[in-house]
Amino acid sequence: MRRSVLFVHGTGVREVSYKETFDAVRTRLDEIRPGLEVRGCFWGREQGASMALDGASVPRYRQSRGGTADDDAEIEVWGVLYDDPWYELRLLGLQPAPASGLGFGLPASEEFFADITEYGPAPEVVEAFAARGLGEDFAEALRAVARAPELRDAAATADADGTEHRRAVARAVIAMTLGLADDRGVEVSGIVRDALLDTLSTDLYAEGRSVKGLLGKALLARPLGWRGRSRRGAWGDAALPAIGDILRYQARGQGVRDQIKRTVENTPGDAITVIAHSLGGVACVDLLVRERLERVDQLITVGSQAPYFYEIGALVSLEHPETLPPGFPAKWLNIYDGRDFLAYQAAEVFPGRAQDRLVDNKQPFPWAHTTYWSNPDVWNAVDTWLS
Repeated sequence: MRRSVLFVHGTGVREVSYKETFDAVRTRLDEIRPGLEVRGCFWGREQGASMALDGASVPRYRQSRGGTADDDAEIEVWGVLYDDPWYELRLLGLQPAPASGLGFGLPASEEFFADITEYGPAPEVVEAFAARGLGEDFAEALRAVARAPELRDAAATADADGTEHRRAVARAVIAMTLGLADDRGVEVSGIVRDALLDTLSTDLYAEGRSVKGLLGKALLARPLGWRGRSRRGAWGDAALPAIGDILRYQARGQGVRDQIKRTVENTPGDAITVIAHSLGGVACVDLLVRERLERVDQLITVGSQAPYFYEIGALVSLEHPETLPPGFPAKWLNIYDGRDFLAYQAAEVFPGRAQDRLVDNKQPFPWAHTTYWSNPDVWNAVDTWLS
């Protein structure tokens, strides 16, 4: 029996990325199964999402696509501090210590450290936080910053003025306060955040809230993730293929399924193994539920949302408690990475019909979703399945 493999790509893939991915898949398949016929289904060009009116629906799209607005820089810094309130203090701790002076009294570093660890906010500061339901969060954040080892390290580089260090402390306290509030389901706008920061900064003699100079550049150079790098127009450019493809498929997915079916029909061989990534896996499941394609006897989904869509009632072809039809491929392998937030388990959702294989791409999301093809464990699983 002559077997072929059909590769179906996932969401957000266009010409350049498809060629790179398909070449990688074909190369690895040739290594484990020399001479295997490998075909690809590139549906992204014809069926992928695009903006018919050049972004007319996106506010400021034409002014901001591909770039970052000046007023976004400050907001992006907060994105860093919400994840890691001590990040700025850690950076300060890496700076060279100032030259020691010849004056009397405590060294600047010890004076700064004592000021912060012994700081008691003025009544108006306490009231400002309490009035917004943040009193306990603020108190806990103050205690946390006083205990943080990052504060001691940052203090060692403080000069007599200490303004930059005090600003960093104020922002750390605010970031942690808002983080604690968020854990309780309390949301705080950026306008309120900035007002609280001004109040606290004045009391700490930090004067001002902007991130300036080398430290600001270092903060902004930190990887912020695809959501934080650009303002809204640029976000539209970056997110359209990935998110747009999913939305378009859910609304008008028949074109994708038809293209996959035609490609299957044109693929040689007595038996076909379909390897489908991400949204491609959803489309293949939908197609194979609705139509019996005799030669497709094996399905391998990689980083797919199909099980999740079925569980929440969003799978076009099948609604719970309906089960997979008899004509669905008897062998379904579902490969997923636990760090891939777009990958889901299938074995418990489709018991007796799907098998799961957990792999570790050793990458954070979103890279965990796109790096399966360079993971040897993926290809070991594929090799075993093809056997």
